[in-house]
Amino acid sequence: MKLHQLSLFLENRPGAIKIPCRLLADAGINILTLNLADTAEYGILRLIVKDWQRARQVLTDAGSVVNVAEVIAIDVPHRPGGLADVLDVLDSENLGIAYMYAFARGRGSEHAAMIFRFDDPDRAVEVLSRHHIHAIASVDLFARVSA
Repeated sequence: MKLHQLSLFLENRPGAIKIPCRLLADAGINILTLNLADTAEYGILRLIVKDWQRARQVLTDAGSVVNVAEVIAIDVPHRPGGLADVLDVLDSENLGIAYMYAFARGRGSEHAAMIFRFDDPDRAVEVLSRHHIHAIASVDLFARVSA
């Protein structure tokens, strides 16, 4: 259920995000989803790719410091209140969320996919299962992009 997310610091300057994206493209590695957060001096680029070990090596070989974190993709009902309902469950279980971001999906789906970084990913998997909230397996997530 857990996915591996790569995170790297980028200098906050025009064109900085292009460098890791080009490196991965040239290596034939497709970015499944990403998130970029910034401050005045730097940005944190978070990426999910199918072959995360190879992507980490490509980026590390180019001089980037790459951190690997476990995240969980969750199917969230695509309706008003769908995310709020999931967050209610997580809050009722005192499950800490470090951050989350959306995963782009095709039109017509009854669910949106959200990537969550939990303070305790193992406990999160247990809580999600107990409350019948679908955590998306990596194989299924990558298959959605291929379809």
